[in-house]
Amino acid sequence: MGYDDGTCEALFVCTQCGECCKGYGGTYLSGTDIDTISCYLGVSADWFVAHYTRQSGGRRLIAQGDNGYCIFWDKVCTIHPVKPKMCRQWPFIRSILIDVDNWKAMASSCPGMDADAPDQKILECVKKALDS
Repeated sequence: MGYDDGTCEALFVCTQCGECCKGYGGTYLSGTDIDTISCYLGVSADWFVAHYTRQSGGRRLIAQGDNGYCIFWDKVCTIHPVKPKMCRQWPFIRSILIDVDNWKAMASSCPGMDADAPDQKILECVKKALDS
């Protein structure tokens, strides 16, 4: 893929395969995520937290089903219009800035990620996405 035009779009094109919706340690939720999703579902924030999340290391995560997928994955994301910030950022996440090889590891299970992109371009695009 060409990256001479300075854009980052070629690095990732979501195929909606759902691979990012399973495993990987869970999806952390901010207070804003909890409020937005609970409103979308028509439940109170407290009810949402009690029924759809779990605690991990002092932070709230979306619960996973027995199949290892996010409980809101049903061949499509059922909360897509209000998905958490962590999901909206995927795969442009902070761990890539720590070690660009994380991009390659993630790309091994995500068909929408360009695993062969130059490291410098990956770092540039991840930084740009996180700064916006």
